[in-house]
Amino acid sequence: MINARAETAAEKPAFKESLQRRRCLIPADGFYEWPRRVKAKQAFHFGLQDDSLFAFAGPWDRWRGSDGTTLETCTILTTTPNQLLADVHDRMPVILPPTNYDLWLNPGFRDVAATTEMLKPYDAGQMRRYAVSTRVNSVTNDDRQCSEPIEVSGAMQTGLF
Repeated sequence: MINARAETAAEKPAFKESLQRRRCLIPADGFYEWPRRVKAKQAFHFGLQDDSLFAFAGPWDRWRGSDGTTLETCTILTTTPNQLLADVHDRMPVILPPTNYDLWLNPGFRDVAATTEMLKPYDAGQMRRYAVSTRVNSVTNDDRQCSEPIEVSGAMQTGLF
């Protein structure tokens, strides 16, 4: 699974043990979201104000595939959106503050309630968003143009179109 709800992951058999013992950081410099309420394919890029790298919180696991090979997988935890994302999407990935990295990665720290407390929406004031080209809608496009800001109308920029 690509995503798991932070609010219920500790209750799910697929994630319960991983949240206690196998937590990871998934590095990123941004992510895309598409408005859920409309059929328009206008994507928005979300990242930090200073364009620095950050990390999503996630559990990881190791298991055997049907062909006998060992697979290592991870899942990005999601939470309710902050003010910057709320008009575009009803969920956002959990961006873990750097001050929580060491504790999150500590395999000896197994207090699920305390780890769950770390899984909050990231401070919207530390983030920015902008509309991007519809090139990002196709996996065949994998270039810098996909993530460059574009100009859109006022209604589209707010996600309320």
